[in-house]
Amino acid sequence: MSGRMVKVLSDVCFAGGFVSIIASILVWFMFKGQDAAYAERFGIFIGLWAPTFFVLSVRLDQYAAAKSRAV
Repeated sequence: MSGRMVKVLSDVCFAGGFVSIIASILVWFMFKGQDAAYAERFGIFIGLWAPTFFVLSVRLDQYAAAKSRAV
């Protein structure tokens, strides 16, 4: 995979982290009226994806930088 493609994937993962945070809050508010416990658990579950996306973004960015230095 080219360094440019890895950088794009890193940016997508970074955006995915923020989308996960926003989706977590939205799910928590949207489902809160039906079943509060379910809404909280599902919101937390989606919110836990954010750190994974951010870590992937950093690692992919480091990989892209190392790959560009090697060329």
